[in-house]
Amino acid sequence: MLNVPSQSFPGPSSQQRVSSGGRSKVPLKQGRSLMDWIRLTKSGKDLTGLKGRLIEVTEEELKKHNKKDDCWICIRGFVYNVSPYMEYHPGGEEELMSAAGSDGTDLFDQVHRWVNYESMLKECLVGRMAVKPAFPKDYHEEKRLLNGMLPKSQVTDPLAKEGPSSPSYDWFQTDALVTIVIYTKQKDINLDSVIADHRDDSFRAETVIKDYSYLIHIALSHEIQEDFSVRVVENVGKIEIVLKKKENTSWKCLGHPLENHNSLIPKKDTGLYYRKCQLISKEDVTHDTKLFCLMLPPSTHLQVPTGLHVYFKLTITGTEIVKPYTPVSDSLFSEFKEPVLPNNKYIYFLIKIYPAGLFTPELDHLQIGDYVSVSNPEGNFKISQFRELEDLFLLAAGTGFTPMVKVLSYALTNIPSLRKVKLMFFNKTEDDIIWRSQLEKLAFKDKRFDLEFVLSAPTSEWNDKRGNISPALLSEFLERSLDT
Repeated sequence: MLNVPSQSFPGPSSQQRVSSGGRSKVPLKQGRSLMDWIRLTKSGKDLTGLKGRLIEVTEEELKKHNKKDDCWICIRGFVYNVSPYMEYHPGGEEELMSAAGSDGTDLFDQVHRWVNYESMLKECLVGRMAVKPAFPKDYHEEKRLLNGMLPKSQVTDPLAKEGPSSPSYDWFQTDALVTIVIYTKQKDINLDSVIADHRDDSFRAETVIKDYSYLIHIALSHEIQEDFSVRVVENVGKIEIVLKKKENTSWKCLGHPLENHNSLIPKKDTGLYYRKCQLISKEDVTHDTKLFCLMLPPSTHLQVPTGLHVYFKLTITGTEIVKPYTPVSDSLFSEFKEPVLPNNKYIYFLIKIYPAGLFTPELDHLQIGDYVSVSNPEGNFKISQFRELEDLFLLAAGTGFTPMVKVLSYALTNIPSLRKVKLMFFNKTEDDIIWRSQLEKLAFKDKRFDLEFVLSAPTSEWNDKRGNISPALLSEFLERSLDT
């Protein structure tokens, strides 16, 4: 899976960060684009240097391959020769070389754990790490090792002890319904905290509790209908998931446990779970930006919390490519009107189409009724930090405005202590300003909201601020509100 970096990428010391602390991609040579890499992997060229052989790699052997033209990296027990990929990596050589000749799993997980590296680097696979013996030679009990690690059932995770108390669950039934009840032992659980999917005969429910996930993951013993309901009793932290039976028969058991069932694990270890969402509509917002509306499957419950994002996944020329997007409301005024589309089954995205890009043209070519895979929510933003907020300053440029949409709506409708929200919105031209009229109407309607547009390439008729971000602009913008 070819990735486009998330907000946490690149790493602090990467070439991809400019000296001012901002972000910019490392310039790639001509012929070194993502599509060029896909073509190279499909050319039949030997990218490992082993002529198709797969070998078992010891730690000692791995350490030897730590140079730019001979760079091996281990990810989750598999070793890849990434030297051919050096010139194609948008994060620069330094990012890859920081894990040269070593296990780069932790570094990989920090910056883009969602990437399907098996797809992206499959032609660079050298082999598997040799397994170290973990027991004395006379230990005969059959406990097989995978990549030198005990199976999860044989390992006590020290992090689990430091996390929240583990939830529990129960279930009961009527002739027509099965209700799964999760007791989280938390008081800040809401519908945003629960992600549930029914696929084939399996049911997966993930409850996010701080930085952990509690998983219910079972192969159901009987068939159920597609749709189900989720209810949260917030003051006691109880979750009720009501499934509809296909046949009015009595179930002897709920089903059989699947991976990580009834477990509380760090959220970063859960991996990303995707479901296919249908494209319902797309409409022009500016000359190069569109509003996409996707519909969740009836067998999914998912509400993306304010400040978090999801990943889109498309297969392009046989390779899975993923890119993060932040959901928005269908308009800045959706909080002040009756919803047109009910039941939180619809997700909206403001997306800029890059004609020469790899991902967004494919996205734009999707027809109404086509599908795109959408992941679980990701991100570290905590809405709780807004409590008792008085002044909120927002900076955005172009489609970087998208995370501000829900933040703005939340702040103006849910923070009683709020005195002022100020948005400085940078764009190149007037035609690039997303939802300009909506922003201006909102500023007129709510006197707490101040709005400033700044253009870097305005016409001569533009009378407002112009230029790029600068200390002078910021110092004026960040001046604390004097309103009482």
